[in-house]
Amino acid sequence: MGNWEAVAKVVNDRMQDRGITQRELAETSGVSPATLRQIQQGVARQRSRATLAAISRALGLPEDHLREVSLRGRAVQSGPTTAEPALGDLRRELAELRERVERIESRLPGGAAE
Repeated sequence: MGNWEAVAKVVNDRMQDRGITQRELAETSGVSPATLRQIQQGVARQRSRATLAAISRALGLPEDHLREVSLRGRAVQSGPTTAEPALGDLRRELAELRERVERIESRLPGGAAE
């Protein structure tokens, strides 16, 4: 058994917080999009410890986090999960860097502004 609705909530909330799509999570975790979709929908089906650990790691959570959620039926309180920034934050920083590079390049001899 397990509380798959609680697992779904943690996964969906964490994906939203980190700006991660289902496809990105599938690629990062190695879990199929079909399995992720079932987990995100709270489909009651036993999941392997390895599957839950892979998703937990890909979401920047402790390895046993989702397993504990499935057993306890609620989010597990823990300390800082990771120093790794959220994917959404990285995308914003990358966009800012691209803008800065474009401004610098436009000032160089032979740049776009000349």
